[in-house]
Amino acid sequence: MKGRFSRLRFETKLNLGIIAIVIGMALFLLPVVARMTSSALIAENKLRGTALAESLAARAVNPLLAQDYLALRNMVGETGDVVYAFVLNADDRVVTHSFLKGFPVELTGANSVADAERVRVQLVDTGQILIYDFAAPILVSGERIGTVRVGLSKSRLSATTKQFISALATMFGGALLAAMALGSVFARTVTRRLARLRSHAEELVSGSLDNLSVLPGEHFCWEIMSCKEKSCPAHHDRVRRCWLVPDTKCAGHACKLGPKPASCRDCPVFLQSVGDEIQDLAESLDFMAFTLRDHIRGLREAEQTLTSQQRLLSTVLDMNPDFISMVDTRMIYQTCNRAFAQNVGRKVEEIQGLNDFHLFPEDEAERRNLEGREVLLTGERVDRQERVETPGGTKWFHVVQIPVHDESGRVVGLLRMDRDVTDIKEYEQQLIQAQKMESVGKLAGGVAHEINTPLGIILGYAQLLKEDAPPDSQLGQDLAIIEKQTKVCRKIVADLLGFSRQGESEKREMCFNNSVMESVSLVRHSFALDHVEIVTRLDDSFPIIYGDPEKLKQIWINLLTNAKDAMPESGGVIVVSTKLKTPKGIVTLNVADSGTGIDEATAKKIFDPFFTTKSVGKGTGLGLSVSFGIVKDHMGDIRVESPLPEDFDLPPLPAGATRGPGTIFTVDIPLDHCTLS
Repeated sequence: MKGRFSRLRFETKLNLGIIAIVIGMALFLLPVVARMTSSALIAENKLRGTALAESLAARAVNPLLAQDYLALRNMVGETGDVVYAFVLNADDRVVTHSFLKGFPVELTGANSVADAERVRVQLVDTGQILIYDFAAPILVSGERIGTVRVGLSKSRLSATTKQFISALATMFGGALLAAMALGSVFARTVTRRLARLRSHAEELVSGSLDNLSVLPGEHFCWEIMSCKEKSCPAHHDRVRRCWLVPDTKCAGHACKLGPKPASCRDCPVFLQSVGDEIQDLAESLDFMAFTLRDHIRGLREAEQTLTSQQRLLSTVLDMNPDFISMVDTRMIYQTCNRAFAQNVGRKVEEIQGLNDFHLFPEDEAERRNLEGREVLLTGERVDRQERVETPGGTKWFHVVQIPVHDESGRVVGLLRMDRDVTDIKEYEQQLIQAQKMESVGKLAGGVAHEINTPLGIILGYAQLLKEDAPPDSQLGQDLAIIEKQTKVCRKIVADLLGFSRQGESEKREMCFNNSVMESVSLVRHSFALDHVEIVTRLDDSFPIIYGDPEKLKQIWINLLTNAKDAMPESGGVIVVSTKLKTPKGIVTLNVADSGTGIDEATAKKIFDPFFTTKSVGKGTGLGLSVSFGIVKDHMGDIRVESPLPEDFDLPPLPAGATRGPGTIFTVDIPLDHCTLS
């Protein structure tokens, strides 16, 4: 059977294959598509019924509480192409339905849903059609006040599925006929072309390219015919078919006469070994590949190796964010990576053949050129850092220049890499600043503990002496000054202790909005005396966080006090807003004011300890540093922006107040207490 099929014409094989594929696909896909379509329609129908029942249950709460049966009737009537829809009250009595000829009482108990379930689906058989019944509870604050029931037809889905399968079967039948017709045309076209190629290959056989590839596992003519004619050119030739070998010595056979393989049609060797047109073509062209195979194989392997290495090198260079380039001894660019090309505003393929003066300003090009030539001359590696002023600000680069040598050790080029280390420099500065802050904190804690006791004694004795001195006397006034300044010192000591973070945090679950409102309530009255109005815009979701209420209130009061101090004498307005950002897992507090604002230089140092813009006696410069430490202790973030964003909605100012650039402080506190524990 296999031999008969292999001797069939290619056109016949192609037509049979196309027919078999189309019929096989039809037999396989029709039942699969039927099941998938039915399942998909049922699933979609259930999803639609569930959504419809839940929506109707949610919308029916208010009308059901208000006993507005007309509204319930209208809602049930708007449910669309459903079999039925009705609403039951808490006593399972029907308050409204969509039946035109009366409500079937037995339908009430056909499906029941528990309070804890969202929707319960039940298949109901009416004797005529199958219906998916969807029941959804109507809940108010966890209490059930009724039930919504919606029915969708399953029988309609089955009819739709049958129609779809019938249409699909018709399409497969049409596709089979079209495939047969097109396959026949295509097969005739292909076989004609193959025949022409075979003819051309046979012409090449008579030329000088007479070597074919080895055919392992085949039986050849001298084996089949038990031939002992060793002088025959086909004898022991395992490279070519015998009908491709000229001047064979098969006595008594027709292959000696006429052109081959036309004269080999009755030869048992030909009948056993011949294949279809494609096999004929392959065997006719094999001899051409034989003489070139080894050379082509070597070239292909070398090409693949070079291509792979080039692709790998190009990928590595392009993925590297460093600016990498290579020049020859004339300082002409030979190659570069994508980051370098983007930095100079060119494409990679445009860089080759250019020099530094084509790509950089004259001063920079001169410097790069001289430095590169020095490396080429000395052959020594250059490894240094340089600072570059760019339109985006100051940047630091780690520059490495390495001479490139050939096999003989002669310098033939220069490889340069510029790595942006600006972030590393900033991290170094931040680390130095953090170490300074730590040292200042330790010093502040030690100093505060040492001077706290003497200050208490001074304050106590001053208050005792003040009680004995007449209030209007010079001594009484001097003692009052001593008492006041001692209290100022105690405030500084308290801030120092807070800055050094000697106290223990007592974190617990707390309402973020309540903490903010308590702080606002403490200062609202005193601020109003200075014509400063506080406007609150708190998130209605009442976000719960895990934190220390007292320390957080210290932050809020500090921010409010700073905002008030930034107001002119005519007063202004402070906007306090909170926002729950659930996707990010944080709650945000914004404290914005209409005050004089903060310049850029001050904003960079505003959280540094002992830095203050207030006059002597007005502030210690530790308030925002302490607040910064508390926020970081809560794994949060605090930042400042001045002036206010243009789109910020600032309420009207009090009468006589003037608006300044304004400032907004933003504090982010995470919701997940697991990161704080």
